[in-house]
Amino acid sequence: MKIKEQIPNTLTLLNLLMGVIGIVWVLDGNILSGAIFILIAAGFDFLDGFAARLLRVQSEMGKELDSLADMVSFGVLPGLILFMMAKAASPPGSYLPYFTLIVPMLSAYRLAKFNLDTRQSERFIGLPTPANALFLSAIPYLADRWPMLGEWLSNPLGLIGIAWIFAILLVSEIPLIALKFKSFSFAKNKFRYTLILCSLLIVAVLQLAGIPLVILMYIVLSVIENATGSE
Repeated sequence: MKIKEQIPNTLTLLNLLMGVIGIVWVLDGNILSGAIFILIAAGFDFLDGFAARLLRVQSEMGKELDSLADMVSFGVLPGLILFMMAKAASPPGSYLPYFTLIVPMLSAYRLAKFNLDTRQSERFIGLPTPANALFLSAIPYLADRWPMLGEWLSNPLGLIGIAWIFAILLVSEIPLIALKFKSFSFAKNKFRYTLILCSLLIVAVLQLAGIPLVILMYIVLSVIENATGSE
């Protein structure tokens, strides 16, 4: 067993570990801190793929391990965040919070589908689980930053609505931008460059509360790209 072959797998396992730690924090009642671990997990998720390509050690083992780690960090953890927020806003004994658990269910379906779908080499079909998780991870920060919005986000029906809309986006047939560059030409990558630059500006100004705007912009730019037939 070559050590370099295990570097991407180690990074994937760190992604998994961040998801598990985040779950522990959320269960302890610290939702804001638990949500941070989705961001850290997303960093490791990027690095494992980057390392695999750089070292040329991509494998079926790594692909399957990545999906298992993503299910915890980007499926179970964000679903649990919504569940705990809905539970805190619901009467004791209410069954409403359980409707938010559509997120881990369709995240699992999305990840299984991704491993079999050969159409997703250049574009994603449906919202990627990390993007969905990043959107959901920022909801507690939106509620904390803007009290008026927080009143709506403290409503269990509002949280259930968000859970179902974004869970359906996971398994939708909408083609979405993938940050895979065949060249660095601006003309051929204008939507990718626009997404990256605008995302940096939004996060710089709004910090974590800006993440939902970034994900919404990602979806809108993808729809415009598809409508105009641009690449």
